[in-house]
Amino acid sequence: MSWFPILVLAALAVIVLLLVVLLMRGQGSRHSELAELERRVGEWRERAERDSERLERTLRNEVADAARVGRDEAGEQLLRFQQALSTQLTQVATLQNAQIDTFAQQLAKLTESNAQQLDQVRHALLTQSQQAREEQGAALRRFGDGLQQQLGQLSESNERRLGEVRATLEQKLKDIEANNAAKLDEMRRTVDEKLHATLEQRLGESFRLVSDRLDQVHRGLGEMQALAQGVGDLKRVLTNVKTRGTWGEVQLDMLLEQMLTPDQYARNVETVPNSGARVEFAIRLPGREAGNAGGGTVWLPIDAKFPKEQHERLVEAQERGDVDGVTAAGRELEVAVRREAQRIAEKYLAPPATTDFAILFLPTEGLYAEVLRRPGLTDLLQRQCRVTVAGPTTLTALLNSLQMGFRTLALEKRSSEVWEVLGAVKTEFGKFGDVLARTRDTLERAARNIEQAEVRSRAMARKLRHVEALPADAAERLLGPAELEAGESEREG
Repeated sequence: MSWFPILVLAALAVIVLLLVVLLMRGQGSRHSELAELERRVGEWRERAERDSERLERTLRNEVADAARVGRDEAGEQLLRFQQALSTQLTQVATLQNAQIDTFAQQLAKLTESNAQQLDQVRHALLTQSQQAREEQGAALRRFGDGLQQQLGQLSESNERRLGEVRATLEQKLKDIEANNAAKLDEMRRTVDEKLHATLEQRLGESFRLVSDRLDQVHRGLGEMQALAQGVGDLKRVLTNVKTRGTWGEVQLDMLLEQMLTPDQYARNVETVPNSGARVEFAIRLPGREAGNAGGGTVWLPIDAKFPKEQHERLVEAQERGDVDGVTAAGRELEVAVRREAQRIAEKYLAPPATTDFAILFLPTEGLYAEVLRRPGLTDLLQRQCRVTVAGPTTLTALLNSLQMGFRTLALEKRSSEVWEVLGAVKTEFGKFGDVLARTRDTLERAARNIEQAEVRSRAMARKLRHVEALPADAAERLLGPAELEAGESEREG
């Protein structure tokens, strides 16, 4: 029977087909497939041996020769198959080794390319970081130069403004001084003109009166009788107490009118509020407190007294050489003056509405000299009664000093305007100092921001110290030209 070799050949063909199929699969699983193929070949071999043994047992006699022939052919075919399989495995190993070598070469090239690209990126980053540091340093230097220039301009502007303010103040002070001097000269001329005109008018009237009287004397003896009668009338007037007081008031009124302006004194003033007592004359002085009577006005009372009888008895005793009479008349005069001074102090003095002293006016220099001649009388009147005795000349000097005081007050009022201007300038200078302080704070904040930017820049530089900078073209390809230009414009801004 010849079907057994056919069966063996069919099995071998199937095995070959399986090998071919396995060889045509992917190269990654060739070794495992070869092992599987060898295992299957072994299984087929064992199965074939078992079948052959079984067939041999059943057909031992019939196929002995065919078996030998088949074994020989099978051996040759197996030998050829093994040779083909070995050749195929060798080719597969060679191809696999070639592919592995190619992959190794590609991997080496890729590694080298990656290393080159990393070197290029590191170099580009280093270059970019260096350029950024240089640009940032240049920007900081430009900012420092600009800041220094602005500070210099601000200092020059401040000095120029201070110079202008100083020049303006000096000019205003000079103008005020010149204005005050001009007004003082004008006031002096006005006062001199008024005094000159008043003196000329009074002297002219006096000379005209004397001329008229002399003309009347030269007309006849009858006029002399009329003059004698007038002298007698004058004596009677001086003898009457009320008339003498009126004459003293008239003389005091003339002095006040000559020396002071109408708004600097007043007549019949009630110096003590709600007392009903009115002094003949009172000088209006400016008060320091708004709560004083008269809306801030302080009154200086002046009362005219003329103890004519006591003075005449004293003069007559002196002419007679009567020592006792002189002593008695002097004592009477002293008592009368004390009584009048006490009455003035009680009726007209009430500080703070008035001054703490009053003036007792004696209309004749002789009477005033007799009062001064009394030892300790004027000091006693000033100490106990707070009354100062004044004659015509003394009162004129006192009024002159008061007039100078009024002028000084006027100058002080004008100087207050100067102080107000200086106060306004001081206020504006304080505001200017506030503006300088705010400018300094702004500059300090800018300096702190710059320091913080420098700290951040140094931190970034430390982080990028080991990173190589990319070339410009590589950085441009990586980031894009638009982003680079935007970053440069931001750094320049």
